[in-house]
Amino acid sequence: MLRYFPEAGGAYADHKRDYAIAAFTFVVTGICLTIDGSGSREMQWALAFFGYLFLIVLLSGESKLLRMQVVVALLFATAGELFASPYMEGYIYRFGSVPPYVPAGHGMVYLTAVVLGRSGFFMRHARAIALFTVISCGLWTVWGLTFAERSDQIGAVLFCVYLIYLFKGKSPMVYLGAFFITTWLELVGTTAGTWAWAVVDPASGLTQGNPPSGVAAWYCLVDAVAMAGAAPALKLFSRINNSMIQFKQLARVRTEK
Repeated sequence: MLRYFPEAGGAYADHKRDYAIAAFTFVVTGICLTIDGSGSREMQWALAFFGYLFLIVLLSGESKLLRMQVVVALLFATAGELFASPYMEGYIYRFGSVPPYVPAGHGMVYLTAVVLGRSGFFMRHARAIALFTVISCGLWTVWGLTFAERSDQIGAVLFCVYLIYLFKGKSPMVYLGAFFITTWLELVGTTAGTWAWAVVDPASGLTQGNPPSGVAAWYCLVDAVAMAGAAPALKLFSRINNSMIQFKQLARVRTEK
């Protein structure tokens, strides 16, 4: 079950950049969601401007593959937002539509899950962090099914899905990182009133909390799509770029003749 976890007792280096990105995203998402809890539509566009600016800066020091993974994750997660919120109304933002800063936010959240997962601290303590994650999310799930004011059946389903990804998936460290950052933004966002989850999930008819426990399972799916789509996307862009170069060279030769 732990074959994709890092080797126990290994010497894993710490890189300040990883911790800086993670800390920055936690702070920025907290501020953004709190502001949007009572802000105007114009404020949302201002938050979007800074969100994309921050994302570009954070990605500037990463590899082409990871940058493409973030782009794929951003596009897929945004498409999921448009389907799940305005269309299905599984959760509703304050103004009904998906705020313009959300795509950039998804990019930053996915990047944070990756850098947390690759950090020396997470690599050295992967099993302890996994145990903490399973116990804390498990207790949250039990509370949601028993003592919570709103029954959280969807949270229990998502928790089971998350466990499958964590112990069977190929990116367990990313999934561990996703648990912390998604739990943080869900708690901040729902507390601030930036969005609210429907009492009953419209797709399944199951009850859900605000937010559901196990919500990090959605980012496991996002990671799977990002991992699968990044390499083909890079190859496609490389072919397009080579074709454009060849076309320009051919046009230059014809002009010289």
